[in-house]
Amino acid sequence: MTWDINPEFEQEYFEFVVREFLPGVQKLGFKLSDAWVTVYGDQPQILVSAVLPNNQKIAKIIHSEKWTILLDKLLDFVTDYRQKIVPASAGFQF
Repeated sequence: MTWDINPEFEQEYFEFVVREFLPGVQKLGFKLSDAWVTVYGDQPQILVSAVLPNNQKIAKIIHSEKWTILLDKLLDFVTDYRQKIVPASAGFQF
């Protein structure tokens, strides 16, 4: 998942991510593997990677009401949200 933080809501964003988003995605079954911040360059500001055991689990989670609620709240604080589902492999994936 990638996104840029809306500068108007930076403080609210950080509070939401720490208190709700990250704990929420973990409760849904995501195993968070990476979190990156771009400090220079023309790339998304935030990149978060998570691992799930199989495509069926991914589909179940991303079509759930709980995921929709978390994502909708995140979208209140960010722009240019994108998600990509790829088979897991060793090393950095983008």
